Amino acid sequence: MNPDRPAVDLTTAGVFVAAMRFDVAEATGTRVTGHVDLGPDQHTPWGVVHGGLYCSVVESAASIGASLAVQEHGQFSVGVNNNTDFIRSATGGRLDVVAEPIQQGRTQQLWQVLLTREDGKLVARGQVRLQNVPLPG
Repeated sequence: MNPDRPAVDLTTAGVFVAAMRFDVAEATGTRVTGHVDLGPDQHTPWGVVHGGLYCSVVESAASIGASLAVQEHGQFSVGVNNNTDFIRSATGGRLDVVAEPIQQGRTQQLWQVLLTREDGKLVARGQVRLQNVPLPG
């Protein structure tokens, strides 16, 4: 870790993650958990949660974990591919988020992220390939 670089708090991951209502509970280089609260502000004109929210939560959870995995090597991870499947629609409530790596290599990582309702039913599932790149500065 370069002492000249400011520390990045990946558990909050910035304004965008907060605006999605994605609350990170646990964040390590091998697991990210949390939840996202769904409501009318995230709806399409037809009254269901926009799929882009699910894609963004999937990308954010994977990026946080992957970046934590390589941070000590002076790197962070950026998504280069995001495949998110929408299993069932939702209009509100809380989704649990669990992200775990499928593969972690020197240059790339592959993470899977599951978004489930409180009753355990899967709402969306995503897979993100990430590139490990040098931290700026």
